[in-house]
Amino acid sequence: MQENYLESIRKQFEYYKMLGEKTFSQLGDKELFWQPNPESNSIAIMVNHISGNMLSRWTDFLSSDGEKEWRNRDAEFEDLIKTRTELITKWNKGWTCLFEALDSVNTDNFDQLVYIRNMGHTIVEAINRQFAHYSYHIGQIVYLGRMIKGADWQSLSIPKGDSVAYNADKFSKPKRKEHFTKEFLKGDE
Repeated sequence: MQENYLESIRKQFEYYKMLGEKTFSQLGDKELFWQPNPESNSIAIMVNHISGNMLSRWTDFLSSDGEKEWRNRDAEFEDLIKTRTELITKWNKGWTCLFEALDSVNTDNFDQLVYIRNMGHTIVEAINRQFAHYSYHIGQIVYLGRMIKGADWQSLSIPKGDSVAYNADKFSKPKRKEHFTKEFLKGDE
């Protein structure tokens, strides 16, 4: 059960990482920094926050509090990223930290408590907490991308108006055991 959970949650994280990256790929460099108003976050600001959160939560995941003393959360919401390259580098650094931490969890330490802001969490609670947080912000990133591109947006899932044909194709095939296939990670939802 523990191994199934870890495999499943990893695939969920990979899916949301892919959604962010497919959004970045549709946008021009300047569009990554667009804000609907001064009080809103750009995609670059959200990436800065997500990366900062990931580095804090997942560095020494099993042995230190997830809110690191060196984290400056308020600065994560400042306009610090200036280029696409910097955005992608920060994005990947956060995800690398997350996946390496997930790889450190096993049957021997699965029942260990981890702490976030001095509050104990089971491994599952801590991972689920972060998964919900990242999917929330990645949804915002996708929504901003869609707002920016308008009619030029390429759907990351089943395009509007294609559900009937899509489902007919799926139900014409034999049942499959796994939900998270490579096809799913390409945007099959």
